[in-house]
Amino acid sequence: VQLQASGGGLVQPGGSLRLSCAASGFTFDDYAMAWYRQAPGKQRELVATITSDRITNYPDSVKERFTISRDNIKRTVYLQMNSLKPEDTAVYYCQRPPNAWGQGTQVTVSS
Repeated sequence: VQLQASGGGLVQPGGSLRLSCAASGFTFDDYAMAWYRQAPGKQRELVATITSDRITNYPDSVKERFTISRDNIKRTVYLQMNSLKPEDTAVYYCQRPPNAWGQGTQVTVSS
């Protein structure tokens, strides 16, 4: 299993970013996928999940701002992040549950 995350960067508060996670080494269509994040000094937290049937779920902290989606042909899962806040600053990881992780991509929200 390989998961390659990309798309992070520096953005001003209120801005947007789209993260991508390219997957290989397994039957992508069959699996739920997830995004997590970890800020300095904090535990890794779940940001979004999407099932193989495209059912999505979000914690209250990102609901209405973040959208997870998937393209089964491209074998890629996305995280569209809008209205970004400084507290969204973290390393973002994609995951194939339960225990396959990508390498992480840094998102910094700062003016």
